[in-house]
Amino acid sequence: MFLSIASEISITSWILSFLAAFVIGLSKAGIKGIAIINVTFMAIAFEARQSTGIVLPLLVVADVFAVIYYTRHTQWKYVIKFLPWMIFGILLGSWFGMDLPEQTFKICMAIIIFLVLAIIVWWDQKKVTKVPTHLAFASGVGTLAGFTTMVGNLAGPISNIYFLAMRLPKNQFIGTAAWLFLIINVFKLPFHYFIWETISKETLLLDLKFIPGIILGFVLGIKLVKLINEVLFRKMILVLTALGAIIILFK
Repeated sequence: MFLSIASEISITSWILSFLAAFVIGLSKAGIKGIAIINVTFMAIAFEARQSTGIVLPLLVVADVFAVIYYTRHTQWKYVIKFLPWMIFGILLGSWFGMDLPEQTFKICMAIIIFLVLAIIVWWDQKKVTKVPTHLAFASGVGTLAGFTTMVGNLAGPISNIYFLAMRLPKNQFIGTAAWLFLIINVFKLPFHYFIWETISKETLLLDLKFIPGIILGFVLGIKLVKLINEVLFRKMILVLTALGAIIILFK
């Protein structure tokens, strides 16, 4: 048990945690690519690995909000195609992720993200409209997303790459990701509770205090998404995903 009582948490940790919850709300509302910020804030406020158990229930709450608001835009064929490989990656991460050197993990993640982003930018410049349909693409990206979401709740940049490659319109992108991550994050809960033991009754009670931050971020995020057109949305995801890779590398 790494948190005895909430009163032992410093003011700085409270502020960073609330900001992390706010960013989670923004991200789930559709401002994709900034989720790495909440992971970073929580890792600073608490121990890196154990902070994942605080973040995960908050992600589930925000996923529920996103599903309720965007469910009509969900493209289930992409969820069905991607989900099994993410589950496979989660299983790998649950057993092998604890022993993986953190620096090695961060470097590999950043390199992979930059390489795939470079391919997507090249596709855009060449006006390539055909989406990748080969099984290797969905299986490779899905497994990597599952592994990274289990190890550090870092699947956002990887899943963004997949949905960008599928060329989903803004609302379909958000709605499809909403259901995918609700399923995945609920699936991860038992692993964090029974195997990694990063979720406890105390961490759940602590999470309740951060829900207003999620609500505030989600409401603001919805308003911002409405102001962003399709072209700008795609460019925003590319830029924020690249920035996320840089933060992963140096945090």
